[in-house]
Amino acid sequence: MRSFNTAGPIRREEHYHVPPLGPDRLDADEVRLLIRQRKYFVLHAPRQTGKTSALLALRDELNAAGEVRCAYVNVEVGQTAREDVAAGMRAILSALASGARHASGDEWLAATWPGILERAGPHDALRETLTRWAESEAKPIVLLIDEIDALVGDTLLAVLRQRPGV
Repeated sequence: MRSFNTAGPIRREEHYHVPPLGPDRLDADEVRLLIRQRKYFVLHAPRQTGKTSALLALRDELNAAGEVRCAYVNVEVGQTAREDVAAGMRAILSALASGARHASGDEWLAATWPGILERAGPHDALRETLTRWAESEAKPIVLLIDEIDALVGDTLLAVLRQRPGV
């Protein structure tokens, strides 16, 4: 039996919902154009308006199309680390690996990020992990990052200061 959802992403089979990629919700054509142009985009809207549901639907659509590999990560897991960058990066990289595994069965990140974190250190581990992941993939990678505004302190700074390696 379906119900209204007031917390977290919708599950289509369980919740009443407006299609997350509908024309009145997210301009999916514009977002796909930005992705083809290899540009960043920000999805900003009030709480409980379907941002996460839209990102998850976009991830599934992009992966089904097969032109890119798309992963979603919610970095809110790093919030409690605050000034402990190493703990924050461990949580974020673990969530990223989990998201890649969930989206496409990709185990590469899960097997690789702990060693990169150990060698590169917490202030460069995210950049190095993403760089190596991109080098290991034949398709471009699209990474959808959710809840970046939940991070605080040095963990937030460490994520925002990552510089692309390729």
